Amino acid sequence: MSEVLDLLKGFPPEAAVFIAAALPVLELRGAIPLGVFYFSMPVWKVFVLALIGNLLPVPLLLILLRPLNVLSRRWKPTRRFFEWLYDRAQRKGMSVQRLGAIGVFLFVAVPMPGTGAWMGSVVAEVFGLPFTVALVSIALGVLTAGVLVAIASYIGWWAVALMFAGLLLITYLVSRRG
Repeated sequence: MSEVLDLLKGFPPEAAVFIAAALPVLELRGAIPLGVFYFSMPVWKVFVLALIGNLLPVPLLLILLRPLNVLSRRWKPTRRFFEWLYDRAQRKGMSVQRLGAIGVFLFVAVPMPGTGAWMGSVVAEVFGLPFTVALVSIALGVLTAGVLVAIASYIGWWAVALMFAGLLLITYLVSRRG
């Protein structure tokens, strides 16, 4: 995290939050606390910047993942990376295969490491969701995760723990139906 902070120090706070949200490791889950606690920005402003920054790469990812995967097969280092990435997405998104769009939404909505818009895009690609369905599911998931993280940054983590438990319960109930 300190390397990212060093990288973002030269930017205005708004740009730093936007860029952090667009990065695959931090995404909105790291950008909101960064803006609220490190830059002392208002939660609503950080939320909007992080939401837009996190959603910006999603359409490009959904369009480019398949062609990049096909091209990567020609060069061993990129082939290994894509095999690792797709294998990880398949393992992380097993419930997505049964639940489709709802599964992608729930996968992205849970504000845990490795379940954001970037991996959600890979999961949607791996399981063959149509572009529009994937985009809407990921956008709603990012919005939900953003609300949870913003509330946690504003009120406290106990509130998010309650909401997270509710999301887990909903996920469980939906997966039992499917």
